[in-house]
Amino acid sequence: MKTSCQRPPSIPIILATILFSISSANSKQVNLHMFFQCLSNNSSPFHQVSQTIYTPNNASFLSVLNSYIKNRRFLTSTTPKPLAIIAAKHISHIQATVICAQRYGLEIRIRSGGHDSEGLSYVSNNPFLVLDMFNFRALLIDIASETARVQAGATLGEVYYRISEKSKVHAFPAGVCPTVGTGGHFSGGGYGNLMRKYGLSVDNIIDAQIVTVNGSILDRKSMGEDVFWAIRGGGGASFGVIISWTIKLVRVPSIVTVFHITRTLEQNATDVVYRWQEVAHNLPKELFIRAILQAVDGSQEGKKTMQLVHFFGQFLGKSESLLPLMNVRFPELGLQQHDCKEMTWIESTLFWALFPTGTPTASLLVRPSKVNATSFITKSDYVKEPIPKTGLESIWKVLIKIGRNGWIQLNPYGGRMSEISASETPFPHRAGNIFKIEYYVEWVEEGTEATNHYRNLARTLYKVMRPYVSNSPREAFLNYRDLDIGITSSRHNRTILIKSARVYGCKYFKGNLDRLMRAKASIDPSNFFKNEQSIPPAGH
Repeated sequence: MKTSCQRPPSIPIILATILFSISSANSKQVNLHMFFQCLSNNSSPFHQVSQTIYTPNNASFLSVLNSYIKNRRFLTSTTPKPLAIIAAKHISHIQATVICAQRYGLEIRIRSGGHDSEGLSYVSNNPFLVLDMFNFRALLIDIASETARVQAGATLGEVYYRISEKSKVHAFPAGVCPTVGTGGHFSGGGYGNLMRKYGLSVDNIIDAQIVTVNGSILDRKSMGEDVFWAIRGGGGASFGVIISWTIKLVRVPSIVTVFHITRTLEQNATDVVYRWQEVAHNLPKELFIRAILQAVDGSQEGKKTMQLVHFFGQFLGKSESLLPLMNVRFPELGLQQHDCKEMTWIESTLFWALFPTGTPTASLLVRPSKVNATSFITKSDYVKEPIPKTGLESIWKVLIKIGRNGWIQLNPYGGRMSEISASETPFPHRAGNIFKIEYYVEWVEEGTEATNHYRNLARTLYKVMRPYVSNSPREAFLNYRDLDIGITSSRHNRTILIKSARVYGCKYFKGNLDRLMRAKASIDPSNFFKNEQSIPPAGH
């Protein structure tokens, strides 16, 4: 048993051990050596920064790095690794990491959940550090004011569960994957099955805390409305380190109804999808119906012969109100009483996350410890007019080639999404869109050949869709990062940076890009916080 006289080694002693092993392994890493000393000098003495540091010499380094990599294609031996991971436990660790990395010319990547499809939160081609926020996961729910304070490393599952502990009639509009971190999800927009009723996550954020390039901690008042506007949809990692969000909770009924219906081509799936395009965005706000198109292995010798459409629905009310509505507005789907499942809102989050029936809601708190078994690529589009049936048939042809490895997800707009101005937040994809598309291709094979094969399939699918989606620009969703639509390099000068950013920035943000660049210039004029698709500061 430890006595009161026995104390752990001081910070300098532990850091000296780390520094010696690093400098002995590579004498060229002088900047990293100085960074760690700076980190010690600038962190709170009461919150030992040494316990947050993981270097390649540490036995836990790879497990910490890999545990929040959700895309297996970035788990290869050739994927660039950080010089160190700083798994901050105190705000002073974040401040010191930013100050010291800037001082010694080290790039940082900020990670909350690690779900970003292009790995930008934990991969860089420059010498870099990962500032990992997974320890910043505290939540404070205040039902009286209908607000909550959520730290950036908290997952969506944790947010949903903690709200449900306090109330059965409150919720928050965000995504369906419970392991996604709020730091990136919220700052990129954040959408889910409540968006037709309540809009996006960013439409329900009322305050935030951010650490700036000089180590200051700012809230909404001190950062100013331009920066607060920018981090709600413009991607927080371009502007600083998001510490926490203050969110406005929304009201939901004590009972909601969900359903899952599948239709094959033989069951007129193409006709039903075409009708879905006409109907889904015009239904009452309380009803959200997602359609997923996929080709799966048929029963004859493994041939890809079956084309399926999954319809996942959620109605903020009971089935006795839903069924008459569907019979009038969307009878083509053929919804029946036995398709409907009534449950609490928190139980519906398990349904959407595809948990088995009867799974306890505490499962939302589980952070998977196993490395993701699949690699994936995502792309996105926005649709303003129904895709003709001939177009849907061409989509099926590509999906048959992809097979079980890919699908197209259609998310209906309308409702609240059409009521919010395109400039209210940096997220501009509002009125005029009838649905959003996510393309998803995944695979288990390893190696460059497999990656190139599936990447080409994803690109083919994306190319086939060109005639049917938005244009000038062809819009895209920031949280489905896609480096095919443009990148920048840290070696570019300011003029080239801005020119490059306009390629992808106009797709993600449309007319909001210039305001984003001005906000960036006001808080990070030196462009310290950057990645391949970040916001550059406006020119002087």
